[in-house]
Amino acid sequence: MTYDAASGADFSAFLAKGKDGRASLDLLVRGARCAGCLGKIERAVGELPGVESARLNLTSGKLSVGFAGPSGDPAAVIATLDKLGYPATPYDPGQAQIAHDREGRRLILALAVAGFGAMNTMMFAVPLWAGLFGQELGPATKQVMMWLSGAVGAPCAIYAGMPFFQSAWRSLKGGRANMDVPISIGVILTLVVSFTETFLNGRDAYFDAAVSLLFLLLIGRWLDHQLRAKARSAAGDLLAMQAPAAAVLDGRGHEHRRPLSEVQPGDIVLVRPGERIPVDGRIEMGASELDNALLTGETAPVAVAAGQVCRAGALNLSGVLRLQALARSEDSALAAIARLVEAGAQSKSRYVRLADKAAAVYVPVVHTVAALTFAGGWALGLGPREALIRAVAVLIITCPCALGLAVPAVQITASARLFRKGVLVKSGAALERLAEVDHVVFDKTGVLTEGRPRLIDGDPDTLALAAPLARASSHPLARALAEEAGDGPLADEVTEHAGMGVEGLIGGRRARLGRAAFVGADSREASETELWFGFEGEAAVRFRFSDQLRRDAALAVAALKARGLTVEVLSGDLAAPVWSAAERAGIETWRAGLTPQEKAAAVDALAAQGRKVLMVGDGLNDAAALAKAHAAMAPGTALEASQNAADLVFSAEGLMAVAQAYDVALTARRRAMENFGFAALYNAVAAPAAMLGFVNPFVAALAMSGSSLAVTLNALRMKSRP
Repeated sequence: MTYDAASGADFSAFLAKGKDGRASLDLLVRGARCAGCLGKIERAVGELPGVESARLNLTSGKLSVGFAGPSGDPAAVIATLDKLGYPATPYDPGQAQIAHDREGRRLILALAVAGFGAMNTMMFAVPLWAGLFGQELGPATKQVMMWLSGAVGAPCAIYAGMPFFQSAWRSLKGGRANMDVPISIGVILTLVVSFTETFLNGRDAYFDAAVSLLFLLLIGRWLDHQLRAKARSAAGDLLAMQAPAAAVLDGRGHEHRRPLSEVQPGDIVLVRPGERIPVDGRIEMGASELDNALLTGETAPVAVAAGQVCRAGALNLSGVLRLQALARSEDSALAAIARLVEAGAQSKSRYVRLADKAAAVYVPVVHTVAALTFAGGWALGLGPREALIRAVAVLIITCPCALGLAVPAVQITASARLFRKGVLVKSGAALERLAEVDHVVFDKTGVLTEGRPRLIDGDPDTLALAAPLARASSHPLARALAEEAGDGPLADEVTEHAGMGVEGLIGGRRARLGRAAFVGADSREASETELWFGFEGEAAVRFRFSDQLRRDAALAVAALKARGLTVEVLSGDLAAPVWSAAERAGIETWRAGLTPQEKAAAVDALAAQGRKVLMVGDGLNDAAALAKAHAAMAPGTALEASQNAADLVFSAEGLMAVAQAYDVALTARRRAMENFGFAALYNAVAAPAAMLGFVNPFVAALAMSGSSLAVTLNALRMKSRP
């Protein structure tokens, strides 16, 4: 459903208030496909009175409008978008997905109709072609074949051409011309000329050319849609990590479950073991250990006690906590990261793809050439009918079918090649951006390293003794110890001491597993993550753990450096393990202890220096940096939000997938440029031939189809490269 701003409807209910008191509006915009659409929408909306900012995300279709004061005029924004030819509705993620799926079904149905029309129109066109070889049909039979060809081809062309016709109309209505304008004009004029020739008993009709042209163009449009379909909203995934409700204690200490949106600063919130912290808060009572890996990248759980601040999204591991809420859910650290991710995604939308750059030159040139052909032919003595046929031939033979397939065909082929190597490409522009990078940033935990602690020392007999306690604990290090020991019995009478460790009976003897002080040991070393184990009254033993480097991390780093790329590590982990991992991987530049905001700021700083950054990360603390980087990759084990913020996801255990993806991206860019070069050469030869009357619309359609086949075959050459 669309909203008519002229109807006097009140849209103020869709305004949201920020913490600064200013109003904002989120709209779902339909029809925006390229950087030109984005720029036009943002400029027009940004110039409205009272509008402070306007940012459009092409992938999701979400337009975020910020007003300068506590109120705004949503109706004026919607009316402006409608005048530009981009209908808008209040943003709803569910409706956005429904609209995207509807567009996909519409394209595949149009493609099917065009394919049906092309095949069946040929049944009547082939007998007409026989006249080219001296087997002329009788006049009556020929006209019947032409009418039958039109009866099948014209309806199919009109239906299959609707995506192009509507896009062209919206573009012209907004005072601009996109690539769909010459396509629409060419198809419509071809049908008009064909019906005119059929009615006047002329020599040729070109219904088959029109529907075949649309079939080839729709292939490219559908391929592009399929690549876009893989991009989802990472910001929405981040916010989905928050608990839907929180346990709030009233003045009498009674527990009430409230929706997260109703939790206010000052409320007392109860968080049990295994639950995530719902909002930023300060501990009033209790002690526990928090798993901050998703927020900071730290591999070791962090002990917390009364008076300390906990961030939303952290996982409570052991003790019951009572928190005083410090912020609403929309003002939490997790929500701040989501806003950074959304801003990064919107900035990526401004990237101008190769096809858009080519279209900016192509469209005005083709219009000019076709108009000059018609005007010049008429002025030089040709009749209006012959001049129009030549102009139509120019539009058909220079149709951007090859141009439209040049990039999607390469990207689909490259994506298929990478898929066989375990790399999923999620967006059409991802490979183009990846081919431009000159600096690679790695996260440590889960990227350079495997992301899970492993036991690096410990006597097998002692390990077997400690395993019953380890199996009874949910602590990450205890789980790693239990995994190393394998299946077996559990300890009896197990008690977990928040932030310290576990205690229980093993074979009737009391034992403890946890921190050195809890077990009664004295440890002055802090370079490795560790657990201590001991029976009551006996000396304790230490188990040390390490996050192992990926097996080919050093090889991948060396391969990237050999390709002229610089490499560094940005991590939220402690300095000692970051330095160790970077040194073993052969990376000289590293930074540790970074927050998600600091990582994103570091990527922004590199971009300000003119660097094109490839970010490789897996955690929640990497999501904002992934979204802001020029290109981004994430491993298949990464958090879903990080995978969605990334442009490519690799499922392989090793890091060589990063270097392989870069190589394929470079090859894809070369193939795309070759296709553009061929399309330019083809048009330079074909357009003059059509202008001089050497090519009629039928031959023009054949030549256009041949050019499309040529760029497709060139794209397929990627499969044969080693």
